[in-house]
Amino acid sequence: MSERTRKILRDLKCGRISTEKAVEALKDLPFQDLGFAKIDNHRSLRRGFPEVIFGKGKTVEQIVRIARRIISHDDILLITRAPEEAYRRLKRIYPKVKYDRRAAIISYRKRPPVFKKGLVLVVTAGTADLPVADEALATLELMGNRSEMLCDVGVAGLHRILNKKHLLDKASVIIVIAGMEGALASVVSGLVSKPVIAVPTSVGYGASFGGIAPLLTMMNSCSPGIAVVNIDNGFGAAYFASLVNV
Repeated sequence: MSERTRKILRDLKCGRISTEKAVEALKDLPFQDLGFAKIDNHRSLRRGFPEVIFGKGKTVEQIVRIARRIISHDDILLITRAPEEAYRRLKRIYPKVKYDRRAAIISYRKRPPVFKKGLVLVVTAGTADLPVADEALATLELMGNRSEMLCDVGVAGLHRILNKKHLLDKASVIIVIAGMEGALASVVSGLVSKPVIAVPTSVGYGASFGGIAPLLTMMNSCSPGIAVVNIDNGFGAAYFASLVNV
């Protein structure tokens, strides 16, 4: 704990500053510098959730070192695009660490979350979109959201999504995950009165350009109330859903 942190806590305990001013001051405190990474220990104060590790491109040793610092400070860990070797290393240190292979997510929570009242519904156009959906679901759970998934209801068989209108209606936020032309987000948004977060996926033939086609379709939707995240970004969609879920 830094000297500045100690001073703020002393002032708070003695009543020299209010709780609100103490929280505001703590938001800007320094990070931990590991040389190759700078860990933002106060991300949870600003955002309500600790810093998340993006595993791709990092060595296993780097992931483990960052993860240990985050857990020691926040008792919660989320690593996206994580290699299985990092999971095996962390499992020896923290036996309760979990690994979702299809989502490539490592997660850890020392205490169970207090779940929010609202439901986040994750909808996929096709079975091939499930890895992105799994990333979203794992993130939603760790961030304390009730969630359900509705699979394989793309626009090639429109009756499938119309038959599940009752599930759309009970959700507070809907995440729609689709590749190919990405039209499902517009269809779902046109059926409901709640926010829709659209996730284009890299699933599709050549003219989908690795997800560019569904990305542009979702961004050009004529249905209002759709927010669009990047290609295959189930984590980003779930994070945003958690912010707006109540």
